[in-house]
Amino acid sequence: MIKPSDMSPRRLSDISPQIRQLKSLVIDEELNEALKSSRSVEYINNASIEERILRITGYYGYEPWNESVRGEDRSSSEKVEVKVDGQSATGTVKSDCVNRLQRLRCCLRMTAVHLRRALWGVTMVICICASWSGCTQLAKITVRRLNVPFTLTWFSTSWNCAIFPLYYLGHLCCSKDRQTPRQCFRECCQFLGDDGLSLRMLLSRVAPFGVLYTLTSYLYLQGLRRIPATDACALFCCSRAFVFLISWIVLRDRFMGVRIVAAILAIGGIVMMTYADGFHSHSVIGISLVVASASTAAIYKVLFKLVLGSAKLGEAAVYLTVLGGANLVFISAVPLILLLTGAEDFVSPRDLPWPSICGMSALLLVFNFLLNFGVLITLPTLISLGVVLSVPVNAVIDRYMCEIQLNSIRVIAVSIICLGFLLLLLPEDWDQCLPQLRSMLYNREEPQECARDKHSETLHIRPREAKNCNSKTTPNVQ
Repeated sequence: MIKPSDMSPRRLSDISPQIRQLKSLVIDEELNEALKSSRSVEYINNASIEERILRITGYYGYEPWNESVRGEDRSSSEKVEVKVDGQSATGTVKSDCVNRLQRLRCCLRMTAVHLRRALWGVTMVICICASWSGCTQLAKITVRRLNVPFTLTWFSTSWNCAIFPLYYLGHLCCSKDRQTPRQCFRECCQFLGDDGLSLRMLLSRVAPFGVLYTLTSYLYLQGLRRIPATDACALFCCSRAFVFLISWIVLRDRFMGVRIVAAILAIGGIVMMTYADGFHSHSVIGISLVVASASTAAIYKVLFKLVLGSAKLGEAAVYLTVLGGANLVFISAVPLILLLTGAEDFVSPRDLPWPSICGMSALLLVFNFLLNFGVLITLPTLISLGVVLSVPVNAVIDRYMCEIQLNSIRVIAVSIICLGFLLLLLPEDWDQCLPQLRSMLYNREEPQECARDKHSETLHIRPREAKNCNSKTTPNVQ
């Protein structure tokens, strides 16, 4: 009755003789019990007539009552399930690898961005420190050789006319919406007023700041004639403390205790600096002149913020250029009068130390340019840090040239002034940033601990799961 599997029919017409025999087919009781006990009875009842006939008659080599066939079916189904599980596991591993690669690329990209910013910041700090230190040293050499502080101030301030052309070159290189120099200049002049660049604007908004700018440079050069460059640089750092005090009084800025402490440290450093040389008249006058220079610089910054507000980069470039042009045009007669009257040393142009004069003016131009446009590259805090780092650089140079005695009082005074300057660099919400930073660090430590706990749990659970699976699948394999 059972036909071999290699001759299995594909249609009922091929087994028509066997179908006729099925009318008188009698199934043994043992086979009937085997069919009832087997799971294939459910499949037969749910199958079509053709499938029932083919299965019962044994075609396709299928014997549901045979235990070995049932075992093979179960093992094949288990193989299929294992294969599916293996495919899903392989897909999961591939997706994990892709996610890890993406995270690695993102981390490398962010690291490259932060590294680039850090390199730009370090470069900016070095450039600002070098330009300000070099400018101070060359100015000291010039004014101690020739008594021409006002003429040197006028000459160096006139170099500010080159700031807007430098800004426009950067505009052409970086900006997509390029403008003509005239359009760019007019657009940047709008912050001065509706009239733009007019005589009224020059007298009301440029002339007062020009006087303060010139007075700051003149007093600083006069102080350099009497005290070392290290002391002058450290004392000029007190201008930031004076800015805070004047802004607190005039602009009603927020009161901050840490900045009051910084101002007190700056004043204490000034007193100790005066005491370091024994209150001699020569050094006291020099210290007073540099402190007055820092005060005028602070007044300049506060009044600029009060009258003109916060200027953008192009507006600052135009303002400094206009300031240099007005200085070149309107104040040119003052140095000439001082030279003719003998108030300053009059020498022939051939005897002037042009390398030190031009070098000092060029470094001052670079310093002003980086001070105003360095915010495009790095943080303002790093720019201020470059200014305060010029103090130890000047100390090394003065010590090498044997122009300063680094006694304990002077070192303490310089350190106190620098500490006050660094305290002034703290943001206004620094007291709120500390708890936030602490909470961020705490929240960052928590997931790591949870991940460790989960990892330890999975290490214990997986062997159990594997053991249970083996215990379940072993009887089926047998």
